[in-house]
Order: sequence, then structure tokens, then C-alpha cells
Amino acid sequence: MISSAYLRSHQAPAPRTLYDIFLQTATTFPEVAAIDDGTVITYHELSERVHAGAQQLHAAGVGPGSRIGVRMASGHSELYIAILSILAAGAAYVPVDADDPDERAELVFGEADIQGFYNDHGFHSLQEADPITAAVPALEDTAWIIFTSGSTGKPKGVAVSHRSAAAFVDAESQLFLQDAPLGPDDRVLAGLSVAFDASCEEMWLAWAHGACLVPAPRSLVRSGMDLGPWLIRRDITVVSTVPTLAGLWPTEALESVRLLILGGEACSTELVEKLSASEREVWNTYGPTEATVVACAALLSPHRPVSIGFPLAGWDLAVVDAQGAPVKNGEIGELVIGGVGLARYLDPQKDAEKYTAELGWSRAYRSGDHVKLTEEGLIFVGRVDDQVKIGGRRIELGEVDAHLAALPNVRQSTVVVQKTGAGDSVLVGYLSLTDETLEFDHHHARNVLSNAMPAALVPRLCVLAELPTTTSGKVDKRALPWPIHSDVTAVGLTDTERWLAKIWVDVLGMDVSDANADFFSLSGSSLAAATLIGRIRERVPTIAVRDLYDHPRLGALAQRVESIHAAPALQETPVQLVSARARAVQGLVQLAAVTLISLQWIACLLLINNIAASAGISWARHAPWPLVFVFLAFVTPVGRLLVGGYAARLLTHGIMPGSYPRAGRTHLRVWAAERIANVSGSRSIAGATWVNYYARILGARVGNGVNLHAIPPVTGLLTLEDNCSIEPEVDLSGYWVDAQHIHIGAIHVGKNARIGARSVLMPGAVIGNNAHVEAGSTVTGDKPVKANARWSGSPAHKVGRSKHRFPDTPPPRRPHWVLIYGASSLFLAALPLCAVGLGGAAMIAAVQSSGADPFLGLLSAAPAGTLIAFALYGLCIWILVRLLSLRLTPGVAPVRSATGWRVWFIQRLMDDARTYLFPLYAAQLTSLWFRSLGATVGKDVEISTSVMVPAFVDIRDGSFLADDTLIGGYELGGGWMLAGATKIGKRSFVGNSGIAGPLRKLAKNSLVAVLSSTPKKSKAGSNWWGSPPERMRRVTITTDASENSTYKPLLQLRILRGFIETLRLLAPITSGVLATIVLATLQIVLISLGIGAAILLGGVVLIVAGITALLITAGMKWLCVGRHRSGDHPLWSWFVWLNELQDTFVEVVAAPWFFNHTLGTGSLNIGLRVLGAKIGKGAWIETYWLPETDLCRIGAGATIGPGVVAQTHLFQDRVMSLDSLILQPGATLAAHSVALPASKLANGATIGPGSLVMRGDQVPAHTRWQGNPIEPWNPS
Repeated sequence: MISSAYLRSHQAPAPRTLYDIFLQTATTFPEVAAIDDGTVITYHELSERVHAGAQQLHAAGVGPGSRIGVRMASGHSELYIAILSILAAGAAYVPVDADDPDERAELVFGEADIQGFYNDHGFHSLQEADPITAAVPALEDTAWIIFTSGSTGKPKGVAVSHRSAAAFVDAESQLFLQDAPLGPDDRVLAGLSVAFDASCEEMWLAWAHGACLVPAPRSLVRSGMDLGPWLIRRDITVVSTVPTLAGLWPTEALESVRLLILGGEACSTELVEKLSASEREVWNTYGPTEATVVACAALLSPHRPVSIGFPLAGWDLAVVDAQGAPVKNGEIGELVIGGVGLARYLDPQKDAEKYTAELGWSRAYRSGDHVKLTEEGLIFVGRVDDQVKIGGRRIELGEVDAHLAALPNVRQSTVVVQKTGAGDSVLVGYLSLTDETLEFDHHHARNVLSNAMPAALVPRLCVLAELPTTTSGKVDKRALPWPIHSDVTAVGLTDTERWLAKIWVDVLGMDVSDANADFFSLSGSSLAAATLIGRIRERVPTIAVRDLYDHPRLGALAQRVESIHAAPALQETPVQLVSARARAVQGLVQLAAVTLISLQWIACLLLINNIAASAGISWARHAPWPLVFVFLAFVTPVGRLLVGGYAARLLTHGIMPGSYPRAGRTHLRVWAAERIANVSGSRSIAGATWVNYYARILGARVGNGVNLHAIPPVTGLLTLEDNCSIEPEVDLSGYWVDAQHIHIGAIHVGKNARIGARSVLMPGAVIGNNAHVEAGSTVTGDKPVKANARWSGSPAHKVGRSKHRFPDTPPPRRPHWVLIYGASSLFLAALPLCAVGLGGAAMIAAVQSSGADPFLGLLSAAPAGTLIAFALYGLCIWILVRLLSLRLTPGVAPVRSATGWRVWFIQRLMDDARTYLFPLYAAQLTSLWFRSLGATVGKDVEISTSVMVPAFVDIRDGSFLADDTLIGGYELGGGWMLAGATKIGKRSFVGNSGIAGPLRKLAKNSLVAVLSSTPKKSKAGSNWWGSPPERMRRVTITTDASENSTYKPLLQLRILRGFIETLRLLAPITSGVLATIVLATLQIVLISLGIGAAILLGGVVLIVAGITALLITAGMKWLCVGRHRSGDHPLWSWFVWLNELQDTFVEVVAAPWFFNHTLGTGSLNIGLRVLGAKIGKGAWIETYWLPETDLCRIGAGATIGPGVVAQTHLFQDRVMSLDSLILQPGATLAAHSVALPASKLANGATIGPGSLVMRGDQVPAHTRWQGNPIEPWNPS
């Protein structure tokens, strides 16, 4: 309920116009002074001149409905005579300050569509019109149109009717000086610009009471000290002004003033104490232009809270929360205004947006101001958009400003949020001094402020002679100087420290006091860190972002900078573009590879035909069963492995370790072998019996008892000695590509050695016997990993001796498990085909029963058939995982055992599920999906495309698992497997491609960075990066997102998100329709031209289908999000949901039909350009993971390796932050690396494999870097 004290619309003054008020006063006080600008004009004289002015306007065709501009110098009576003449003629006046630039005057007058204007030379008509007879304004005619600043920079015109304006004048008459009302003996200062609506208060305080208006030149009002004698000399008794100007005036200047009205901006208690006097009323007023000058007011007195009081008679006020419901006493909310004073915008669309029906009122205005509701009146808190978040703390600028105003010797103050060189927000306090002869003590002021508020919120201080003001007298925040030139004044700094301190000041916008200043304690963010390092690299090119995290203090960083040796001369190399000849060769290989894929379609089609023909379906054609079996054998996983393996072996025969030209003969042979291997489906056999044989076919040397759970290299340059273990997703390719060369080398893994999941073994890597490379590491090959050593990190380095986590004795030999693993891999490959087959069977049955045209019938049934296949596959996954998880216990078991096989099989199922059930991931249902599979999942958990063994995972409330995270899993060693529980604490975050291995516990409110591992144990609130995980400084991101848009959404948001996520099913449906069209097209070719023609044309059909899939995806992308732009979006927002929808089309439609077959080719570049990426000529790109394509700029001849993610967004604290990513010409981002938003690789810069480029990192031209995070790299 709203208190009746705030509802006074029923007490509105009797309706009348401003002209009615003026005529009444002029009649009552004809010989009393009305205006005194040095020459006194009485009300009778003023009335005659106003009448004459109105007649002149009528003669020019000006009357009710007309708008007349006013741009005249202040301080003289002609200005006010012009305004009254316009009102008397029935027109509206449109004021512009005489000091405003011509451009603004033209803009305002143009927007208002004025019929003429007044300037210092009189009235000027802008259009010819017939004279009109005498007319007076009506109640609903517009009295004035005043333009206020707009958030877009374009001013907003606000029109106030005579009814509202007169009600305001009459309501104020009921407020002020009730014991001794205003009258002919009062003299009112006219010191405000008439372009400011508070000037209306000045004028009508005089003209409604028979008082005299005394104009003052604006320059005099602003001067402060000079105004005092003038006010005394002119006998001013009434002043209406803004606190900023009042603060400039000496107290003796107000000795004769008995009514002082403040408004327009927040008023401090210190100012009240300064201005109060026993014989003077000091009022604090509040009101936006949109509600006619003043909506509420409070009589102020010293030593009491500064209030804006209660509404004027005729106005209604309410304080509401974010949902629009009235708040309780003592609570803060947004002020909503209703009643007789509501104005209107000239822009109808803006008017409908801002003036709405709320709280049962027919019309209400949301002020955008926060106030506190109390029984003693409203307390102004600040603008809604002035409530900022710095260092993770929400703060009102008015609160900080109050502390500044309380500093000794401060006359004026204001606080604004400025952007640093790093793009971070920083508070800056601007001050002017009461006594400029006294030096301002910055150090003391900072100490005082530090005792009053958190250190991170203490603003940087800037002392000015005067704070700039707008025409309304308010502080002009846009005119405040920024950036502030600052000399580092701290004593005792070395030259290097002083040089660094100057950069710190530029980047952070914070003063640096001494060598112990800590970058992150001064609110340094990850983006600021990268910006700082980028600046330092101008002198020290090889410094890394890690150096700042390791040496955050100014003195320590200076020592680190001094210890870095001068970088060698950089060798610039010309940008090499992929030649047209190479592209032509690639085109032929693409056609061959896609034709090979089409054989799988033809084989399935032959099988469908034979089964359908046996069922008597008319359109089916029977093929000889031996031919069908030959085709099926050729396209089964085993058959494809044999064909793909031997084809790759033939293509790479004779290739030796070395460096070869990029896109040259050798490189194209390796690339072609990779494409053939991709077609062979080798991914599905990782960890199974077949993979060891496949590796040997490729030329690798594989010993006995090897557990190979990764894909062997097509070059065959791999040696795996007895009983070594390679965990899932290890990169064994043995080559990498930069802008100039492909670097090829052999890999050797010794006996009983262990290679952790998602590690990268670069060319030349040698792993000694019994050595252990931990998960997520990158072994460069520059140094061998010695026997019994444990290496970790990127680049990997020795961290100790190999741990004995597995039994020393070999596991028992169980040959039957070899067959079980082999059969399981075939089952995994067949499972999605079976689901699709059952969906297709349902389609065929439905068409047959309906008697419809076969093609049209199948096409119309394709959506339902696709959904059936999708549901059947999901059901199979669910049943298998649940069954295999029964009584599954963590611990160590032989790989070839029931436990080992079940863990491996479950993880393979879950890995495949995120591909075939992609629409189900990164959705509200994902948590429910994993919970139903056996995982412990808390409330409000967000899970993207994670891989895990559900039974071993515990994810607590509010946690977030980003894309491609590996949670739990298993470790291998000597024929044994370790599987254990993994726990993710409450509200913790695991970044993209992060790893939380078995037996890991991540404490609550912790963060694991992109491409990083989780420690075994962690403290609450800790951050980790790299592998092995290193503690990272906790940097809280700054965001204005509320809990309702991040962690605690409203029900309506959940429903809306669920609706958008349901639309993701359109992606598999689209893919299903395309598959139906492809099969139908091949069927027509098969029937019309025979099997030979189908084989020859199959590749062409798939290429056309791929282009169609790309165009459909592009259409969805532009429909959902248009062009991606830098910015922040909370999780529970339309942008995030629609972005995920378009990404589903990328992964489910464009990837399988187009991108997967075009990696490394010009076709991929074209496809990415269609989606919005800017890609230069001759770039070599082997990934389509550019999530926000419009934000990616890839220069000519640049190289992006396989498995790379151009990570243009981050999702910390459930806010999606987007920024651009740039690779300039000739730059390289090598295999399995990730570049974060706002990063930039300059010309010819090289990032080696398995690396992380931090957010905002600027990599210098022609330098080489590698690591997680990157550091200088000089490969041997």
C-alpha cells in the first residue's frame, strides 16, 4: 500500500493558465515593479508591452499550437517580455541558452518545428502565415518546450501544458513562507538559464505574487565571490538555484535572502549547514522536467537528514522495486510520479515508452532515480544508472560524493565513472577548493576516504580551479578532464619503477603511492593486466602476462623487467599466402573425400531398398545382396579403417621429420591424409582393440600391452613402447603449422610411461620409461622427459618424480576383453545409425499408410522421424549409462576388466552424446539430464558440453561448467585404470576445456580458467590457471547484472528460456530434412542412371547439401543475433539464449554437412565469411570454432591450427562478455590453443600449440610465444 501522504493528485489546484496568473497579478499590483534589470518595469507597463508583443505575433500568424524559439542574452528584461508575449499569444516558447553552440540551437529548433524565433534583435518569422484574431491560451495548450540531455546524445523535447505549469505555480504558493507570504516587497533572483526548467520557478515566484524579478547576467552568477555584493546591492530576497552554484557563493551574499530553494541535483548536509539561518527558509526540491519542474519538496534544517520530502498538491509519488511493486518503509526503490504535473515528450514513441500506466494510475512516469521511503519524507539516493559496480561492489555515486564533500577545504565535488586505458571503470572525484591558497593534501585525503570506504572504492582525486557547469548550473560531467595528466610524485622510486608507475596510472586511473603498490589491490582486472603488459612490451617485448601475476607489486615488477634480457632482433618475414594451385589440389581432395563419404550413404540406401522391396514397397529397387554386403563391408568402421589407414599410409609414405613449406607438397600430403583419416571414423575406436592395429597400418610402432585411447598420427612417426598409456584426447599428430612451415617430427613414448588426457606431444617429444606427463600438458620436444620423471604444464617442465598411483604388478591377462572392447567400438558407431534407421522406418511406415507421394510424404514426415531418432538415441544413452553405472565403484582396476570397460564405455557414450544430442546441452534440461544419469547435481547449475562419468561426479548449487569441460574421467597406467569421485563446489566455475580429474575437489566460489586443470584440493574463493594448476590472483569482474539475470531468475525468464531452447530442435530437424533430400536425390539417380552414376554424383550431391546447410545456418545466425558486437549479456537474457540457438545450427547443421569436410581449405574461409568473420586472402584455418564470427578478424596468410578456439566470449559470474579477437597478417595460432577476447596477434606473431592467450593480451609482431598462459618461446 502507498501511504496517503504521497498521494495528493486529488488536491490539485483549480485549473487555470499561466496567462491567467499573470493577468491577475498585473491587475492586482499595476504599479508594483515586475522586472528590474537596472530599469524598473511595473506590472502595468509589462502588461502593455506583453499585449503589444502578442499582437505582433498574432499578425505573423502565431497563436495556439505555434512554437516560437527564444535565444537571447540573459540579464535583461527583453528576454522575459518575449517569453510572456509568446504565452499571451497562446503559443509555446522553446528556449535555447544564448551561450549554446549554433549546432544545438539548430537541432532544438528543428526538432520543435518552430514557426519563428526571438533573438537580441527581436522577433523573426520563419514562415508566412495569415494573421489571426486575438486568442488566449487554453488549459491544454503547450506553455513551454524544454529540451533535456538524452542518453544517446540527442536532446529530448518535453512539452508542458498550461494546466500543469499553472498547477505547479499554485502548488508552490501553498509551500513557501506561509507565515509571511511572498509579495510586492520581495525581489527574486533570475539567475538560471531559461533553457533550464527551474528558471520557470524563478519567473513565477515573482509574477504569481506581485514580486519583482531581478535578472542577473549568467557570468555573474557563475563567478561566486562577485555575486555577493550584487545580491546585497540589489536587495535580493528570494533565490532558486542548484547546490553547485549555491556552494560557490559566500554566506554573506545571502544575508537578505529569506527564501532559498535548492534543486536540480543532490544537496549535501554540509551545504545545508552553511546556508541555513534562523530568518531564512531553505527548501530542497526535486522533480524531473518530465513532471513539470518540481514534484516534491522538503524544508531543510541543520543536523537533520537531507530529504526531498513529500509531493506537491496535485502530484502522486510511489517508490517501487524491480518488479514494479511498492516498497516498504525504510526500503529503496525507483521513484514513480503521477498526477497533474505530468508533461509529454514530443517523440510519440519515447512518450509511450516512458509514460505508462502503473500502480492503477492512468499515466505515470518512471523517474530513473533511486529514493528511500521513510515516514519523514523521501531520501534521494541517486540515479539508477549512477549505481555502479566497482571491484564487485555495488555503490551509489552520491555516497562517495558525500564523503568527498566532507573533506576539509572542499567547496565543490562530484564523482564520475571514467574508463581507463584498459577499458575498466574507475571512480574519479573532481574537487574545487574553498581556499585555493592552501595546498590540497592528496595523501591525507586518501587516508580519510580509505577510513570511510573500501580501498578499492576510494576515487582518484583531481583538483580543479572550478568545476565546469551546464547552462542549468549543474556540474557538466562530460566536460570534466579525462584522462588526467598525472606526474608520479611518489618519492624513492627507481627510474624503472617511475616508468612503470606512469603506465599504471594510465591503465588503472589510480595514483601509485609507493613501490609496494599492488596492481590487483588497486582494482586491476585481467583485461587491465593484459593492457599493462602490452604497454610494457613497447620497451620489453618478451615480458609475459604471467610476470605481472607473479610480481604484482610495483617494485617486484620493476625488478622482473630489469632482469629480462634485451630481445634479439626481430626477423620480419613476408606473408605467405596459400597459392591458387594448392587450393585447386585441395578442391580435388575434398571431392574425393566427400565421394568416399557418399559411399556410406549409397550403402545404406541399397540396404533400405532391399528391405523395402522385400516388404513390397513400390518405389524400392532390389540390388544383389552380395553387392550390398560388399558395400556394407567397405563402409563399416573396420572397413573404413582399413581403407582410410592404407590410403593415409600411401599419401604420407617417405615423409621424414623436418620443416616444409606451408601448403607445399608435403603439407598437402599430410593434410589429405588427415581428411581421409577423418572420413575413416578413427575417432570412434580410440581405446578399443582396433586402434592399435590402425596405428600400425599408419606405420606407427606399437608395443605389447599399450593402452592407446587417442588417435595415432597419419605420418606414422610414433613409437609406443610396451605397456605405455595414452589417455583420451592426447594430440599425437606429431606436426604443427605456422605461417611459413609445417613442422613434422617423431614422437617416442617409453615403456610404462603415462600421458595424461588432453596433453599435446609436439614433434620430437621423447618420453622416458616410467615417466608421467600430467593431463593438459604440452611437451615441446626441446628437451626429453627423462625416465621416472613427472612433467606438467605448458610448456611442460619437471615437477617431481613419477608417482606410483598404480600397482607395480601387471594386471592379469584377459584376452576376452580384447573382443569386448572391439565389439563395443562397433556398437558405439552403430548406435546412432540404428536410432536413425528406426526413425526412418517410422517415416516410411507413415508414408505407406497414408498413400502419399513417396518424396513429398517422406519430406513431410522427416521432422517427426528426426525427433523419433533423437529421442531413441537419448533413451539408449540413458539406459546404457544407468545400467553400466549400477554398483560401479571408484578405485583402481585393470583396464581389461568389467570395471575398466564400464568406465571407458560410459565416457565414450557421454562423449558421443554431446555430439548427437547437442541441443540438449548448455540448456536448462542439461542439469536434469546429468542428474538422471546418476550425477549429483545441485540447484541452478549450468552445464555445457561436459564429458564425465556421471556416477562419480558431484556438482553443487550454482556451479557453472563451460564448453568442453572434462569432469572426472579416468587415468591410465601400466594396464590399470583409476576412476574416482570429483566434486565441484557451490558457485564454482570451470572454464572452457578445463579439466577436473578424478579425486579432485574444487572448493566453493572457486574458478578454474580456460584450458586449465583443477588442483586436488583448493580453498574457497580461489582462482586457478594452467597445468599443473597455479593459484591466480582473484579478480572480481565488474558487471551491472542482477541476481535475477544471473543466479536467481524469475519464473517468467525460465519459461522464456525454455521456449527458446525448445527451438533448438529445429537444428536436428533441419539436418534430418537435408538427409531425407539427399537420400531421395540419390534414390532418383540410382533408379534413373544406375549405381555407377550414384557413386560418381554422390559427392556432388553432398557438396550441394553442405552449401545449403551453410546458408540455412547463416540465415539463422542473422535472424537470431544479427551482427555480434562487443558487450556484456547476463545468462538470463534473450541474446544469450538466441546466441545458443544459432550456435546449435552451427554444430548440428553446418558442422557435419559443411565445416567438417572443409577444414584447411578456402571453402572453410568462405563459409566463415558467410557467417560474418573477416578473413584475409590465403589464410590457413583448420577450425570452425569461432563462436561469435563477427568479432573475429583474421589477416591474410594467417594460420589457425586444428582444435583452436577463437574464444570471443567469456562467461565468468554468469555474464557473457564479448570482445573482438584479431590475428593480423601472417600471425599463427597453433593447434589446440585458445585466444581469449580482446586479444591481438600482431603481424607474423606465432603462438605455439597448447597455448592460452589471455584476455586483452597484445602479442608483438614477429615474436614467438607458447604456454598456458603464453610466455616467450625459442624452439630449438
